[in-house]
Amino acid sequence: MPDPTFTLVLVVAAAIAFGVANGANDAANSIATVIGTRNLSPRAALLMAGACEFAGAATGTAVAMTIGRGIVVPEALTMGIVLAGVTAVIIWTVTATIKGLPVSLTHGLVAGMVGAALARGSPAIIQWPVLGRVFSAVATAPVLGFVGGFTVFLLIIWIFQRRRPAVVRGVFSKLEVASAAFLAYSHGKNDGQMPIGLIAMGLMVHSGSDELVIPVWAVLVSATAISFGTIVGGRRVIRTVGMKMTALNPASGFAAEASAASVIEVASHLGIPVSTTHCMSTAVMGVGATKRLSSVRWGLAGNIVRTWILTFPGCLALGWVLGKLFGFMG
Repeated sequence: MPDPTFTLVLVVAAAIAFGVANGANDAANSIATVIGTRNLSPRAALLMAGACEFAGAATGTAVAMTIGRGIVVPEALTMGIVLAGVTAVIIWTVTATIKGLPVSLTHGLVAGMVGAALARGSPAIIQWPVLGRVFSAVATAPVLGFVGGFTVFLLIIWIFQRRRPAVVRGVFSKLEVASAAFLAYSHGKNDGQMPIGLIAMGLMVHSGSDELVIPVWAVLVSATAISFGTIVGGRRVIRTVGMKMTALNPASGFAAEASAASVIEVASHLGIPVSTTHCMSTAVMGVGATKRLSSVRWGLAGNIVRTWILTFPGCLALGWVLGKLFGFMG
């Protein structure tokens, strides 16, 4: 069995890698529309998102506590399970990012952890009630994103129907930047806390305690990782969500971002990990559907949905295989 300190270092490194991968794929959704509408240059949007992701990840710990203690019974948790679960979702995310497909890192991580835990023990070590809350968001968050995007944009059309297009564009060019910043912040507050939970999990196992303690350095390291990933990656995912799915303008971009950010912010306060990918992509679909159903590229949307669905069994299977391989870690 390897040295416990060495395995803890591996877990921290994997958590940081997960944060970077999260920023490169999932966080790209937060600024996809503001780039797709050409309201901000990619460079300016990425820098803004990186700063807001950092601020969000450093605010609150509700989601980190759910990840750290809510998936696997603390007494059954091992370094091997933690490392296998996070490695599974990293492999899945890097593959999807290369192909330009947005995926749910939130649910990929949970599925990877469950697969790794099942490889090492019976189903009794999974905290199924908490898991049920997490996976219920798989159905509700995308629906809320779609309905929110559809409804908010219809309200905007009704309120501004008598205003000149140039005036409307001027107003929402500013509002869209604010909503993109809010979405990046809310993403950091939800997904950005997952590396924090992973590091805290590793520290809990290493100490032999069943108490989850979140040190300040874990928060700062995780926030830095997700903001760094946002700044250096994610351009392919940005093109998919912000440019290919439907035609966007500042008003429709604002509607999509504000709707998705609101859903994520509420979930963060409740400690429920949700997918920015699910919320943002369906909000964009909802905005596009206000014009006519054919304005949304449903073929591309179908590819994204299939990737979401495959994330669960894919990461579960990867987690199980890696859980077997990492069994020597205890």
